[in-house]
Amino acid sequence: MSTIELGEVFAAAGVEGWLHAVDIDSGRECGYQPDAARPIASVFKVPLLVALCRQADQGSLDLGELVRVPVAGRTSGPTGLSAMRDEVTISLRDLAYLMIAVSDNASADVLVERVGLDTVNAMLAGFGLTGTRVPMSGAQMLDSLDEDAGHPWPFQDLDELARMRALDPEHTNSGTPRELTRLFAMIWRDEAASPELCAWMREVFGLQVWPHRLAAGFPYDDVDVSGKTGTLPTIRNEAGVVEYPDGGRYAVAVFTRSFSPAVNQPRADAVIGTAAHMAVDHLRR
Repeated sequence: MSTIELGEVFAAAGVEGWLHAVDIDSGRECGYQPDAARPIASVFKVPLLVALCRQADQGSLDLGELVRVPVAGRTSGPTGLSAMRDEVTISLRDLAYLMIAVSDNASADVLVERVGLDTVNAMLAGFGLTGTRVPMSGAQMLDSLDEDAGHPWPFQDLDELARMRALDPEHTNSGTPRELTRLFAMIWRDEAASPELCAWMREVFGLQVWPHRLAAGFPYDDVDVSGKTGTLPTIRNEAGVVEYPDGGRYAVAVFTRSFSPAVNQPRADAVIGTAAHMAVDHLRR
């Protein structure tokens, strides 16, 4: 695999791409623009989950605590509590599950209120992940789209997209492919939190329902893919871990930005899996 090959694959799908992959156990790695800070969209829920687990380890919160989530004030979105019409009482643990498995924005922002973005960013700095930062809640990120465009979704005017803070890594939740693979590797090596809660995080990432990005590159019954997607106008991302039956474990992050503002772009989704497969195959050789 060469950077030229990856560049051609991304271009053929109508996107610009950024990628990093690492063998979690040997440290062998490969990448394509792996240290560029990019908008991570809902991938910000990964460090939020880790910070939640670390607070549980410290005893400052109980994952089994039940919280009431009223309808009024919920962050919008097409899944989970965001799409529900009635008040819900649910545990912090199950909010975290919804946040990851179906990328529920409302659940994520309840946890943002409980954990605090300052805590998330202090944790990232403590891990040495200085290229990853989370200044916005999900609601702030979504509200900024409407504010910058001057109207609600859909957003398909290129001039509007160019001025959106949520698409500018200097003004939104952002990170690098290399740092996201490092964070996933820490989870898989039981370094991000206690072994018990790292194991639970691995389970939750394995329950993500979306098969059209990272998982699409590994359509094998004996290969497990765990991860977290992120989506904003023109932005399609996923970071996660691919595990082979021989014990090989590979953290992969692929970030893309499409050249077209179209909402439905199957090639842009699929190239995440294609590029990830190329990278993991290179490491396995």
